[in-house]
Amino acid sequence: MLAPALEHLVKGIVDHPDDVRVAVSQSARGEVLEVHVNPEDLGRVIGRAGRTAKALRTLVAALADGRRVRVDVVDTDA
Repeated sequence: MLAPALEHLVKGIVDHPDDVRVAVSQSARGEVLEVHVNPEDLGRVIGRAGRTAKALRTLVAALADGRRVRVDVVDTDA
């Protein structure tokens, strides 16, 4: 449920919603949601001083209902 919700939120703030993809994986510390966007939209998802990314992480944490979930915005140019 978390990945589709995060994908929906991110698609609402980017210019290229068809390029948004959320990959889910497991780590020793819990679930990891990796957000992949068009390189032109990376700044929109991160926001000024990381505020947008922090807000997305806060919303996902609230939806996670106590489970450990990490949200990573992946830079595909690196």
